[in-house]
Amino acid sequence: MRVLIYGSGVIGSLYASLLSEMEVEVSMFSRGKRLNDLQSHGLRYKKNNEIRKAKVTVISKLRDEDNYDFILLAVKENQLRIALEELKTNISPNIVTMVNSLKTRDELELICGKGRIIQAFPGAGGGFDGEVLDAELTPRIVQTTTIGMTDGHEKKLLKLFKSAKIPCQIVKDMHAWQICHLAMVVPIADAYYESDNPKRAGYDRNLMKNTANQIKRNLSELRSKQVELTPTKMKVIRLIPTSILGAVLGFVFRSSFGDKFMYRHSMKAPDEMRILHDKFYSYIECNEK
Repeated sequence: MRVLIYGSGVIGSLYASLLSEMEVEVSMFSRGKRLNDLQSHGLRYKKNNEIRKAKVTVISKLRDEDNYDFILLAVKENQLRIALEELKTNISPNIVTMVNSLKTRDELELICGKGRIIQAFPGAGGGFDGEVLDAELTPRIVQTTTIGMTDGHEKKLLKLFKSAKIPCQIVKDMHAWQICHLAMVVPIADAYYESDNPKRAGYDRNLMKNTANQIKRNLSELRSKQVELTPTKMKVIRLIPTSILGAVLGFVFRSSFGDKFMYRHSMKAPDEMRILHDKFYSYIECNEK
């Protein structure tokens, strides 16, 4: 099987390293400084307190005739349209959009072609220690890699991920799943940006209470607009008293989990998260009219 990872940031690099440990031919598309480092030193990553080098082929150009079983699109939301425009003439049958986005599958396929999109979301986080990847999969109990149901192609992707020991699941309505995900992660990112000391945001009780209140309000708004709250934990979160949810958020913000999976991404991608903030609340407002 041939897989192209389109994007060489934290998420793309992690999935490339995991898939490269299996009998999968992995290529990675990169640009700029990251491309130079990959060409010079390869994809280096930390695992079990060791620095390893992944067996991947690094490319900077993709020809239309280059055929991959899957292209995993690991870019920011504000780069999604441009990336799909670049991929629309390539003959590869499956483009997996591992991106935070409010766009539906139909909207994405208007850009790159009918039947090609598999929407997904990574269960991962971390960063780089210099040029060495320091990232890991999200604990299964929190969030697995999530794949949207299509016309059957998602089952082959599920099998690929499971062969690489990547916990994953298929959901029926990926659009609803992503909207609910944003209902939670947008206020979390906002909390970091509102704090005078983002690293210690979890120690601000009022900020955590306000964040909890906003998450609950967002989920209630979605429910009132007939959006299914998914996964099930979103229904539970909506009903948790604000004081308790705020205390839980404070604990998570202060934890090593919060640092790796929440703080680092929010601080590294403020432009993307602010765009998602605007798009999410615009979605809420539009559905109120």
